[in-house]
Amino acid sequence: MATHSTSSSKPTESQMIEGVDDVTPAVISAMSKAPNARLRQLSESFVRHIHAFAREVKLTETEYEIGIDFLNRIGKATTDAHNEGVLFVDAIGLSTLVCLQNNGDYGATETTSSLLGPFWRQHSPRTENGGSIVRSPTPGPELFVSCLFKDVKGSPIPGVEVDVWQASPVGLYENQDDSQADMNLRGKLITDVQGRLQFRSVKPAAYPVPTDGPVGDMLRLQQRHPYRSAHLHFLGCKPGYKTLVSQIFPGDDEYLDTDVVFGATRHLIANFKRHDSGSAPTPGVQAPWYTLEYTFVMESGESKLPAPPIK
Repeated sequence: MATHSTSSSKPTESQMIEGVDDVTPAVISAMSKAPNARLRQLSESFVRHIHAFAREVKLTETEYEIGIDFLNRIGKATTDAHNEGVLFVDAIGLSTLVCLQNNGDYGATETTSSLLGPFWRQHSPRTENGGSIVRSPTPGPELFVSCLFKDVKGSPIPGVEVDVWQASPVGLYENQDDSQADMNLRGKLITDVQGRLQFRSVKPAAYPVPTDGPVGDMLRLQQRHPYRSAHLHFLGCKPGYKTLVSQIFPGDDEYLDTDVVFGATRHLIANFKRHDSGSAPTPGVQAPWYTLEYTFVMESGESKLPAPPIK
């Protein structure tokens, strides 16, 4: 009888399971021949930790089945317009943890970086410096944003390609809402020779994350609210600099301390200054209107765009 083998080499030690204590070493041994050292490290550490979790909580077979179903539901709920997987890792704080570990001083919040979130679209329309990203009638007070991009030494960085995007104050991104024009409240700008850019929008408002999928079930079971604190998204990219992903939050938002995805850090809170009188940067604007000034710091490094979570 013919036999089939998936490997040209035999294992150097037995992977026979005699009891509970044999499972983890056997799995790690089976993966030990992976030629990529980083892959071995990630795989072995993941197995050790997930097995330790199962031992610590004495995971039941029913709970195991519920967990597998939860992961399968995340996959089924992910579409071109919605990424449930990104929403899940955001809602358990993993996105913010990875962001803070890899930007600025390790473990600190003094960085202008933040999580990407599940709603970035890669091909937003080019917007002239000082232009508007409002592309269809959108409720909310006018907002005029002025940003400076500089390096760690304080020098301005010209020519940074910056994506900006936000949800409408009605609580939806434009790809979730048929009443909004395509790419409403999205734009791509370039910093000028002084490292600055300006654009016009509306003041962002808090909104609930989608709760009709497994992440919504998790939040309800944990008795957590689904709201994100109001924010603006920024993604800055230029060769020679590490791609900067960030969010900026108004300091007066009621969900600032309880953002459902743990995205608000102290360094990202800014003053959205309210104006009840005076002349706005653009004629014909009714009070109240707001201005925002903020400085982003970009580290030197590789310019690499993240994978778009939606199309």
